[in-house]
Parts: sequence; structure tokens; C-alpha cells
Amino acid sequence: MGSLSTIRFWAFCFAIIMFGLVAVMTPAILMRAVTARYIYTDINALPHEDVGLVLGASVMHGKPSPALASRTEEAAEVFKSGKVDTLLVTGAVEPNYNEITPMRQYLLNAGIPQADISSDSEGFDTYSSVYRAKNVFLTNSLVIVSQDFHLPRALFIAHAMHIQAYGLVAPRGARLYDYLREIPASWKAIFDLATGRVPQDSDILAPIVIPGISA
Repeated sequence: MGSLSTIRFWAFCFAIIMFGLVAVMTPAILMRAVTARYIYTDINALPHEDVGLVLGASVMHGKPSPALASRTEEAAEVFKSGKVDTLLVTGAVEPNYNEITPMRQYLLNAGIPQADISSDSEGFDTYSSVYRAKNVFLTNSLVIVSQDFHLPRALFIAHAMHIQAYGLVAPRGARLYDYLREIPASWKAIFDLATGRVPQDSDILAPIVIPGISA
């Protein structure tokens, strides 16, 4: 009887742990499920939209991280393929740290005309970048370029904001850590959407119309 009670105890503990893990992971799982049909790996199959939104990532010693380099490279290909009319690079710019400059420089080196690259230096997180694309840069039509771990959350936010959005997977730069990080990040995205958070400065800036895109 003692051993049976012990087994039941550990089985109960295991069930509680599994239930907790599933509950914690539910937002990330649901985001992936509801956005799967909007995510593409083939540029040729990607629908045409107005703007290619390139989401920022870490920069090391002024150089793009592997994740950011892959995103920017894919964005250049999306533009060259004619799937978007212009590019919006978004990321954080702070004292001694700048995600925007290396992104723009890569695109320019790749032959993208300067007039077709807009920048948002207030994209401190994914929610802010998508919110500002809609409410500051006045676009309702996006191709979002990022890694597989990131696109479900970015697209979920975009569609919750009534933006017509698709995602293109940047093939390099994803790590196991990034997938795990999406668990708390997904909860934060839901909280931001539920509370209608207005990102820093977005409530006081005049709208910016991206050249060639009608508001």
C-alpha cells in the first residue's frame, strides 16, 4: 500500500506540473495555430502587400546579429521580388546602441533605393513596432520579415490591430532560447493588446505617411 500511495502521489505531482506547463505555454501555442496560414517560407508564394516591415534584433559592436542579418537579407529579397512597394525598418535607437543604422546600410548596399526605405527608431518591442506601423506610419498592409519563432506573435498582434499582414520566415538566427523566450513574450503581447497600450511617444507624434503608400 505504501508503494502504491507513493506512485499515486508522484503521478499527481506529474499531472500538476504538466497542467501548469500547458497553461503557461497556451498563448504561444494558440498564436502559432491561428497565424500558421499567414506564414510563408517561399517568397514566390507570398501575397503582395504595401509595406515590408523588418523587425529589429540585437546589434553587436555595430554589426547585425545573425538574426538581424537574416531578416534584413530576406527583406531585400522581398522588395526586389516586387512583393512589397517599400520597406519600413524598425528597432531600438538609444545612446551607444542603434539597430536602425546597420539595417538601413545593409539594404542600401543590397541596392535598395534610399527613397524606398523608411525608418522607425522607436520600435523598442514587437508590439510597439506593429502599433506604430499602423498608427504613426499609417499602413494597414504588411509583410513582416522575421524568424519562425517570432512571426506568430508579430502576426497575432498585427491581425488583432486589423492589419492585413503576412509573414516571411528569415531562415537563419533562430535558437532554442528564442523559442522559450516566446512563452513570456506571448503573455506580454496579450496584456498589451488587452490594455490597449500606447507605445512611448506614439500618442504625441504626428502621423508619417510612407512615400508611395496611401493612408
